[in-house]
Amino acid sequence: MTTIKKIELFPLNVPQIEPFRIALDTIYDAENVVVKMTTADGGTGWGECSPFQAIHGETQATCLAIGKKMAELLTGKNPTHIEANYALLDGYIPNNYCIKSAFDMALYDLASQAAGLPLYAFLGGQNRGVLQTDMTVGIDSASNMAAKAQRFQEQGFYAIKVKLGTTLEEDVERIKQIRNAIGYDTPIRIDANQGWDAATAIRALRALESYRIEYCEAPIPRRHRLDLPRVRNESPIPIMADESLFDHFDALHLVRTEAVDYFNIKLGKSGGILNALKISAIAESAGIRCQVGCFSETRLGITALAHFVMARKVVTHCDMDSPLMLTEDPVMGGIRYQDGGRIQLEEATGLGASLSGF
Repeated sequence: MTTIKKIELFPLNVPQIEPFRIALDTIYDAENVVVKMTTADGGTGWGECSPFQAIHGETQATCLAIGKKMAELLTGKNPTHIEANYALLDGYIPNNYCIKSAFDMALYDLASQAAGLPLYAFLGGQNRGVLQTDMTVGIDSASNMAAKAQRFQEQGFYAIKVKLGTTLEEDVERIKQIRNAIGYDTPIRIDANQGWDAATAIRALRALESYRIEYCEAPIPRRHRLDLPRVRNESPIPIMADESLFDHFDALHLVRTEAVDYFNIKLGKSGGILNALKISAIAESAGIRCQVGCFSETRLGITALAHFVMARKVVTHCDMDSPLMLTEDPVMGGIRYQDGGRIQLEEATGLGASLSGF
């Protein structure tokens, strides 16, 4: 039996190719945190998280500070005892799922290496071949957004995700111009990032009905989630939970209230793979399909997400485009992006990805 000998935390800053605006904020750089776990027998496990203050209530600085105590708690522990180790983190501090997800990822990397399996196989899955991600258009003028959507379509992306959540009139015009630019064959997914109130959301979704919208993420603020069932019932467009879905307890609430049609699972929001597995089990039991999403992770974090997708057939949609928005790629191994957002997961033991220079 091996134990965790050392845990190191590092800031990882990577500029965006261009500023990326959503209803909550504008993102200029990925300000991530890396967790590196080393075992007594020389094994290394890697984890990454990408805090977004307006969603997590966490920042790079808070993750690094809280992560130091988490590292103390797990040093000397068996990395394969994932539930027990996670219980130690939960006992130390509630929530703070972003930094917990990086520790969770590193634990799963070590545990699957110890089993001699790729992470997806350790989770009970199989490599199903090529995955495919959509590509996201951030908030901008309607004409600029239409031009970006057309460029992504020409690059072969099978679906376009569009950030909305400002005024009803502006948002409808954005979708109108995007449809004029790309036609009606390419699916459009919209994400309001909590930017509308319930009444505006219903009006906006009705106004957008004719534009072939696949679904709408996070139409209203998380704190107003009791209004989600009404929005869903009055919307002609299916509703996806994002910011209203952090952990499995949120998932159970959403099922009980019949609030949404889809779940959006993000490792950095759920607290990592352990809780993501619980969310997906609830979704599967309730007949709710899932999407996986991201913040501003590099290929390291998105590789863990790809392993999770390979292990859970209830995940039918992938929004895994964050590395495509970054100026640098510090990751060795892991997933590979091909034309049109196609993603290939390389065969390797464990996570199969690491960071150079750490």
